Amino acid sequence: MRRIILWLASTVAALVLLFSYRTSLGATTSATVQSAAATPATGKTFDGSVAATRWGDVQVRITVDGGKVTDVTALTYPTGNRRDQEINAYALPQLRTEALAAQSADIDAVSGATVTSEGYKESLQAALDAADLG
Repeated sequence: MRRIILWLASTVAALVLLFSYRTSLGATTSATVQSAAATPATGKTFDGSVAATRWGDVQVRITVDGGKVTDVTALTYPTGNRRDQEINAYALPQLRTEALAAQSADIDAVSGATVTSEGYKESLQAALDAADLG
C-alpha cells in the first residue's frame, strides 16, 4: 500500500512539473506598440536591432531631440502567453524610465524579467549607436 501511495504521489508531481513547463520556445508572438508621443515632429527616431531572446524578440525605438533621448518605445516584445504579457506589462515601463534617466543602455535588469531586460538593453544599445549616441 505504501508503494502505491508513493508511486501515485511521484506520478502526480511529475505531471505537475510536465504541465507547468514553459513551452513557448517555438511559439512566440510579438506585439507592436507605438505611442503617439513616440514620434514628435521635432525629434528623430532610431530603431534598435531585433534582439532574439529565449522567450521572443525584443526591439525598441528611441526618439532623439537635441542630442538627448526623449522617448523609448518597445516595438516588439514577447507576448506568447499570459505570463509573458504580465511580465512585460510590469517590466517595460521600468526599463523605459531607467533608459531615459541613464541616457544609455547601461541600465539594471528588472527582477523577474531578466531575459526581456537583456534583449531590451541590446536593442537600445543598437538604437543609440544608430543615433551616434552610443
